Amino acid sequence: MSAAANKKLMENIFAGIREGDRSLFIASLADDVTMTVTGQYSWSQTFRGREAVVRDLYGYVRSLLKEGRRTLPFRFIAEDDWVVVEARGNMMTKAGERYDNHYCLIYRIEDGKIREIREYQDSTLCERVLGPFPAARKQATG
Repeated sequence: MSAAANKKLMENIFAGIREGDRSLFIASLADDVTMTVTGQYSWSQTFRGREAVVRDLYGYVRSLLKEGRRTLPFRFIAEDDWVVVEARGNMMTKAGERYDNHYCLIYRIEDGKIREIREYQDSTLCERVLGPFPAARKQATG
C-alpha cells in the first residue's frame, strides 16, 4: 500500500475510535503485531501478538476507565510504511480522575495490516493516574 493509503487507513481507524468503535482497529492488527510502550517506567514493555495487545494492554486499560473513553487524533503524517498519529486522550477513570494524556503513536503498516506500534506518552501522568502496570501481568506479556 502507498503512504497515502496507509494514512487513509489510520484516519478511518481513528474516525471509528472517535465514535467509540474500535472494530476496524482490531481487524487491522496483524496476528503477529508488536506494540512497544516506550520509556523506562512500569508500563514500558513490548506486547507481542494481537491477543496480547487487545487483552493484556488495552483490556487492562479499559478495566481502569469509564465507558466513553476516546483517543482524539489531531495530526497524521505518513511516509512509506509508516504513519505517525498525534492524539490526545479524553478519558475518565472509574475513580473519577481525568486521564487526558498526549500520545505520539507510530504505526508500521504492511499489506493493510498494522505490524508494529510504538507509543510515546506522558509516563508521569500515566503512572500517577492509572498506577503502575501490574508486575504479574507484565511477566505474562513481557
